[in-house]
Amino acid sequence: MLRVMKNVLILCTGNSCRSIMAEGLLKHYGKGKFRAFSAGSIPAGTVHPLSLATLERHGMSPLGYESKSWDVFTDIAMDIDIVITVCDNAAGETCPIFPGNPVKAHWGAPDPAHFPGTPAEVEAEFDRVFAILERRIKVLVTLQMEGAEKEYLRALLMEIGRIE
Repeated sequence: MLRVMKNVLILCTGNSCRSIMAEGLLKHYGKGKFRAFSAGSIPAGTVHPLSLATLERHGMSPLGYESKSWDVFTDIAMDIDIVITVCDNAAGETCPIFPGNPVKAHWGAPDPAHFPGTPAEVEAEFDRVFAILERRIKVLVTLQMEGAEKEYLRALLMEIGRIE
């Protein structure tokens, strides 16, 4: 059975763009219902400046984010309820075992850090990916999860991951 306050871990390989923006979105829209965290399998070590600028441009705090390894979450005594991968590389990797046997889903999104173009075009791509993640997060926070079976919840989360 899932707890009332859900702990959600958002994973991406580098933990510098998409997972950071998704963490910020979930902290913003899921306040009081979700605790959001992000991590990476091979963390970049720094958060992409445009990820932080995008959060700020959309009225969310850019403070307190860091690129960190998912190993941090295997070593703590906090149960993770939901693990969401936002990049295809992380989805294809073997995830570590997290305490609490979380529900896992994949929400693939393009990596704006590798978008070719002018600075204005790259910024627009960050906004486009942010908007995709925002639509998904807004649906996530409306879900009634209490009493839901894990497989049913996983199916719902996977469906959300198809929202563009």
